[in-house]
Amino acid sequence: MLKLLVMMLVSSAVYASDLPNKKYLDLNTIKIMVAAAEAKAKDLNVSVTICVVDESGNLLFLEKGETASLNTIQFAQKKARHAAFYGSPSKDGADAIKKGNVEVLAFPEFFPNQGGLPVKIDGQTLGGISASGAKSEIDEQVAQAGLDALTKK
Repeated sequence: MLKLLVMMLVSSAVYASDLPNKKYLDLNTIKIMVAAAEAKAKDLNVSVTICVVDESGNLLFLEKGETASLNTIQFAQKKARHAAFYGSPSKDGADAIKKGNVEVLAFPEFFPNQGGLPVKIDGQTLGGISASGAKSEIDEQVAQAGLDALTKK
């Protein structure tokens, strides 16, 4: 009986090599995205807060532009979390409200304001990047520059 139990345990063992590989946003990747977003903000002559979160919305990076208002700290985080949670731009949230779909306001981490984009690699959402402090479409351009830097990496 003991021999059978040992054989069952050995045959059902999980090896580290059998575990799925999960991609994530490492520090180097975050630095690449942020540098590109900062450069875009500078080119556009705007001062914005830049935020990067992981797929669960946990804060990985936050930098407030020198002249960006204090409320951009919260807005940037909300935009990035929306993008990470829903795997879609935070602009989609704004569009839903414009269409009269107000029940979405009850969704967790929902934020209806343009400027947050999901960070996706091979179809997997790894997090979100956002900017806040300029017009919403400019905020999104800054965040998009951060994403574009990943494809040039």
